Amino acid sequence: MRFTLIASFLLAASSVNAFAPSLSKGRCYGSSSPSSLQSAVEAAAVSPAEFNSKLEAQLAKLAAKDASSKISANDLKVVYEDEHIVVVDKPAGVLCVPSKNNGSSLSQAVFEKYGSESGRADKMVVHRLGMDTSGLVVFARTEAALRGMNTLFRSRAVTRTYEALVCGTMEETEGVINMPLMRDYEFPPYMRVSTEEHQRALIGLSVEDVGKKVLERPKESLTKFVVVGKEEMEGNAVTRVSLTSISGRTHQLNVHCAAYGHPIVGDKVYGINGEAAPNGGLKEGTSASRASVELQESIAAAVGDKSMCVHAKTISFEHPVTGDKLSFESAAPF
Repeated sequence: MRFTLIASFLLAASSVNAFAPSLSKGRCYGSSSPSSLQSAVEAAAVSPAEFNSKLEAQLAKLAAKDASSKISANDLKVVYEDEHIVVVDKPAGVLCVPSKNNGSSLSQAVFEKYGSESGRADKMVVHRLGMDTSGLVVFARTEAALRGMNTLFRSRAVTRTYEALVCGTMEETEGVINMPLMRDYEFPPYMRVSTEEHQRALIGLSVEDVGKKVLERPKESLTKFVVVGKEEMEGNAVTRVSLTSISGRTHQLNVHCAAYGHPIVGDKVYGINGEAAPNGGLKEGTSASRASVELQESIAAAVGDKSMCVHAKTISFEHPVTGDKLSFESAAPF
């Protein structure tokens, strides 16, 4: 199917109101439209051959990284369990679900320890965290719990907060980052802030050229942040923040923090010299207090090969079977 332009692409891009009402007492950060967000580089015409070559190379890197995931049933840090659900504190560096090569994963370890009514590990999964993210994950043991948890997540009845260290000193104490996201055809398979010029570059491409996800319309994305404290890492200024992904997009917290000018400490994809576009795809971070390149490089050197500093700290929801209100908290390991 050949995509032509298309009012729907550009209307979707320009209709995102990045000054939507803030969900906190802080300010709302973004732009009145994606066209006023400056890309890191001018959008070039998309070459399907180049895109697919980059994608294949990056997927090979990710597959090699996935193979390093190691966890057993004996390693599990269980926060809560009953006959219907299990809540586990996931360590960084572990996959939530098996890779295509069926490597070690958190879901398989939970299944080995607790089993499930369906007799299948994949029927226990109701949400997931990225491999580099630590924190709280819920698994369903029964069919009733699986249906109930899926309904809770679809209706956004699950409240989650993350704790992170970000580069530099944030001047604002709280606010909402509001920037639409899209798949980045220049750095596949990663995400970036959507701009009008990058949407226009997709005109005339088909699913056969670059796949369905790249051609999806920009996704409105909102991240609430609250500053918890200002710290130092080997003499470098960092800020501890609480983050809430209001819209729940892929890699949203990482892209928004980078685009705001305060990338997550240890983020080797969206941080300084990472695999994805710098600054979330923008020319520079949008915050007046954005971390300098020199500071980001110094922090990256201090972190080295250590894990990314983002942790799924709290999760609250009604029990999918009993209806009891449940709330769990886990201390960040950094």
